Amino acid sequence: MLISRSDRGLLARWWYTIDLPLMFAVFLLMAIGVLFSLAGSPAVADRLGLPHFHFFIRQLIFIIPAVFIFVGVSFFNVRLVRRVAFYGFLAALVLMGAALLFGPEIKGAHRWLDLGFFNFQPSELAKPTFIIVAAWLLAEGRRRPDMPGQVLAWSAFVAVVGLLVLQPDFGQTVLVCLVWAVLLLVYGIAWKYIIGLAGLAVAGALFAYKSFSHVASRIDRFLSPGDGDNFQVDMAMRAFENGALFGTGPGGGAAKRSLPDAHTDFIFAVVGEEFGFLACMVLIALIAFIVFRVLKFAMNEGDSFVALALTGLVSVFSFQAIINMAVNVSLMPAKGMTLPFISYGGSSLLTMAFAMGLVLALTRTRPVVRVQAPHLQAQMA
Repeated sequence: MLISRSDRGLLARWWYTIDLPLMFAVFLLMAIGVLFSLAGSPAVADRLGLPHFHFFIRQLIFIIPAVFIFVGVSFFNVRLVRRVAFYGFLAALVLMGAALLFGPEIKGAHRWLDLGFFNFQPSELAKPTFIIVAAWLLAEGRRRPDMPGQVLAWSAFVAVVGLLVLQPDFGQTVLVCLVWAVLLLVYGIAWKYIIGLAGLAVAGALFAYKSFSHVASRIDRFLSPGDGDNFQVDMAMRAFENGALFGTGPGGGAAKRSLPDAHTDFIFAVVGEEFGFLACMVLIALIAFIVFRVLKFAMNEGDSFVALALTGLVSVFSFQAIINMAVNVSLMPAKGMTLPFISYGGSSLLTMAFAMGLVLALTRTRPVVRVQAPHLQAQMA
């Protein structure tokens, strides 16, 4: 071994306290994402009149800082995680406001800031930082009755959701609401409040349906597939049928030549067609391994903040993956949601690397005795 257990340096302490299976699983997911980008993105670039490997090369460029962010953040201690997330959350809120005022309008929404090299989506940064801030406020509020932690956490939630609705971005709004509900359940909020939150969610969904034609159109097409244009979803389903068990082989798929978002929202369909059902199952198994390993840490964590933060971070990772794959197999209405580490997109890749770096930092072995957290474990069971 190049690093000895007797070594007391920073790198040695990191190596022997980090969860290596979790770290290598995320690295493997990143590598698979590069492979699938090579399979799915050239056809999209050709259709747009861009260089053949335009999106693939950009994905390679983004993967380099993503790796450094993932590993670098994993060196953080718990205190630094909170501090960086707090300032990151404030920055994300300011940048989301700036996107509303100064960002380019793309597909009727103001979600991005033009940074020259790429369009940055501040809401991607808001998700992991909000989770850390909310987890800290909830845990601190329970530890210190004089602190209105739950009120402040609700305020942070309302701020994020309000900016998302103004953009508008209802897909991210639903994702943040789902993660917030999970945090509240793990925290131990009374069921009457959960029911009230569910009622607000239904009311919000009805408002979006009545107020925004594109939302109504997507829901109507999902409920009545024969009454509208379902080209992308229909093409995705045909891709899975063509791929069968072993796929058509890399480069042999037809869906990516027609799907406008084959490299982003519908990359899972490209995987199913060219690599087959078995490859899809391997990808799902890898994602499931990451999710359940993090949840295992959360269930055995004695620090309420760390348990809540880990649960929230892995929830945003898993829900995002589930929504993307569910849309691809026509189980949910079409909505732009990237598949973590697999879909093309600089904002998503960099911020998800940041989120999983936070997970690695919080799952590191700390110089305290781990104890069971019965109240949290009971809520998560």
